[in-house]
Amino acid sequence: MSLRPDLYVSTRGQAPVADFAEALLRGMAPDGGLYMPQAWPRLSPDAARPGRAYAEIAAEVLTPFIGDALPDGALDAAIGRLVAGFDHPATTPLVEVEDGLYVLELFHGPTAAFKDLAMQLAASLADAALAASGERLTLLTATSGDTGAAAVAAFAGAERIRLIVLHPLDRVSPVQRKQMTTVAADNVLNLAVRGDFDDCQRLVKALLGQESLRAQGRLSSVNSINWARLAGQIPYYVSAASQLGGRAATWVVPTGNFGDAFAGIAAAKMGLPANGFVAAVNSNDALARAINDGLYERRGAVETGSVSMDVQAPSNFERLVFEASGRDAAATRAVFETFARDSRVRLDDDLLAALRAEVTAVSVDEAATRTEIAHAHAQWSRVVCPHTAVALSAARRIDRSNGPVVALSTAHPSKFGGFVSGVLGIAPEPVPVVRALGDRPERMTVIDPTEAAALDAVRAFSA
Repeated sequence: MSLRPDLYVSTRGQAPVADFAEALLRGMAPDGGLYMPQAWPRLSPDAARPGRAYAEIAAEVLTPFIGDALPDGALDAAIGRLVAGFDHPATTPLVEVEDGLYVLELFHGPTAAFKDLAMQLAASLADAALAASGERLTLLTATSGDTGAAAVAAFAGAERIRLIVLHPLDRVSPVQRKQMTTVAADNVLNLAVRGDFDDCQRLVKALLGQESLRAQGRLSSVNSINWARLAGQIPYYVSAASQLGGRAATWVVPTGNFGDAFAGIAAAKMGLPANGFVAAVNSNDALARAINDGLYERRGAVETGSVSMDVQAPSNFERLVFEASGRDAAATRAVFETFARDSRVRLDDDLLAALRAEVTAVSVDEAATRTEIAHAHAQWSRVVCPHTAVALSAARRIDRSNGPVVALSTAHPSKFGGFVSGVLGIAPEPVPVVRALGDRPERMTVIDPTEAAALDAVRAFSA
């Protein structure tokens, strides 16, 4: 039997095969793994042809992953909603800041961050799937800032969906917090967790395992553990390649949970022109230590200016291990069961070599992040957010003689105005979506980082 890109297997190999709608509405596989397509589809020879519109590219990229799992027209409607919500005609414009060095702007959407690109799609596709099945859905998401804001913007007011967002108390930017907590929608619950992002992510995974919560309808996650979220990030790589005239590039991705970086690797599996991928992390460097030293070890997350990357247990590393191991589900399961038990696991030499063939990793500390913000302003008159600065710090070290280097710019600087103004002495000009937040009242519930506290809050909301 031939393998199909519209059917999904678990990275841990002990769950039934699912179609796209099931993978979307379930989020995590029932064996605790993450869904992956059985096979990678291939991009057409002209996928990265210059002049292609973002909507056209997104339709080509995503259609093979969906198959006939959703009603006719669902994908076109979702893409139409996505593009309409972005305020730049190119949706994700590519800007050359100096010879051979480019910035891919992903922040022109409803919450001024790259998460909008996948979240708007996921919301529309979930609506279509639920309308077809007549079901209701409770969505859980852990966020270090941007995911939660994008989820609230995408799902607030949805008739068949309840959204529960967990963010680390006092460890997101004020703008990110307000984007989550000032939306007065009855289907949204904001939980501020006394802990870090990894605590939030751990609680979401624990709640997803609570079968009692499924009595009131489907239960899923809209983090990038959800395949639909990750798939929605693939098109912007192809769009950037189109704007490069089809040239192969080295892609530098500022990353926390590794979803944006793995989306690029997925695009390369599909035929994206690529000279390699660099995962740029901040001082929370678990991923870099795993790739560079072979020890994947969880440590307490430290607070940085690039708060959306303050992650020490990136979920999508599991997808990378699965792919690099030759899709060996047993080996992948062993790695992550050991990590869950011991908070550390030593990667064997063969797996480590395969991981390094997929991606390199660089850690950029706070001093270098500040230096890069100052450099971008002084050299290019460009104000960048701290996450973009992490990417640019890594990107400027790369030899461009083999082709262009593209750094992903994941958020508008006004979302992190306090940090940026502390470097430049001037506040970034806020985009309209940030300015509109004003002094609206906020709604959130503060909880301890325990499964019992999270479960009580969710049950009270769902009652």
